[in-house]
Amino acid sequence: MHISSSCFDNTILGVDKSVLAKVLWERLNPQDWPLSWKALPIGSALVGGAVRDGLLNRTNQKPDLDLVIPKNAIETAKGFAEKLGGRAVVLDIERDMARLVVDGWTIDMAGQIGPSLVDDLWRRDFRINAVALTLESCPKLLDPTGGLPDLEHKLLVAVSTQNLLEDPLRGLRGLRLMAELNFALDSETRTFIKTHANLLLQASPERIQSELSSLVSSPWADEALGLILESALLRCWRPSNIRDLEEFRSANESNLLNFSELSVALPLVRLTYLLSDFGLKSLRFSRRQCQRCSTLRKWQESYYSNEFSTLSEYQLLQLHKDLEEDLPALIIQFPLKLQKNWITRWRDVNDPLFHPRAPVDGNTLQKELCISSGPKLGLLMDYLSLERAFGRLSNVNETIEKARYWWKRH
Repeated sequence: MHISSSCFDNTILGVDKSVLAKVLWERLNPQDWPLSWKALPIGSALVGGAVRDGLLNRTNQKPDLDLVIPKNAIETAKGFAEKLGGRAVVLDIERDMARLVVDGWTIDMAGQIGPSLVDDLWRRDFRINAVALTLESCPKLLDPTGGLPDLEHKLLVAVSTQNLLEDPLRGLRGLRLMAELNFALDSETRTFIKTHANLLLQASPERIQSELSSLVSSPWADEALGLILESALLRCWRPSNIRDLEEFRSANESNLLNFSELSVALPLVRLTYLLSDFGLKSLRFSRRQCQRCSTLRKWQESYYSNEFSTLSEYQLLQLHKDLEEDLPALIIQFPLKLQKNWITRWRDVNDPLFHPRAPVDGNTLQKELCISSGPKLGLLMDYLSLERAFGRLSNVNETIEKARYWWKRH
């Protein structure tokens, strides 16, 4: 179930290594950055995702920049924030890490770890993230760990197991990178992640949530789901009733939804599959996201319990009220024939059942019936929504008459 399949067109990895740094420099367009690289402390370098993505032709218009600063990274970020009218956020005082946010750009600055930039690169998570581009008139690529060959072979290899132990979140990050890049994990790194899965509990909930949010939205997320289950990384937060992974994958292989629809539906389905309601709350997902997953889970359970064939009109209306915008996340788990009918109706914004609305507003009812606002008015509007959803109202006059009759009876 891939949303994209062309992420690696026009990579520059085949360029002669003697000019690779220059080609990468031109691709990253430093003249468009909100700060001048010449204003950075001497010895600063660009590392991590921006370098990796530039080599793979994945760079967007405003890429996130990760900079290694020889020292005083927090003070450097604050100075640029004041000068450029941006905002500096301290990420880690002990590690001398700060984030500069300016004009839609996110620039992370971290103090160099160790006596040299090469020492710093050896302390990173994966070799593909341990490639640095020096910021100088004649930029150079530093690749002490062998990240460039890994990029060519689409392979994720940990710099060292000790580095992963120092930050247990890095195991989950490896699976997120796998989902984003369609890379394979080398066997030793895979074994390490499985063996030390329990260490993820030491990472902060917010950081875990951030990695999972990116993972479930990635083009190859379903390829990483198997390893997440196999490694038991999320066992403390998983649902108690878990469907078979192959059943889950086949249920979500829909060709009917377009890119925009899939980009909303699939992350929601994956989150609901990976995390229980308790897990979502524990990992600090937003109240809105928790509610979306909980609602989808409720109707998934109803569908897989074969209750859909016996749903009453009221229950069907409630289904469409609950899931209206997120209905495709449920539809893609239906048989193909049923999918076609439901998605066609859902795309029709005027379908009275799939997009339920009361045929008249509350103010009109209050005026026409000479009634006041309150719970009873809400019940009346629910009744009119039901009548409209199933084609039993044809115009406003008929709606007012039915409303008047209902009000007298109740």
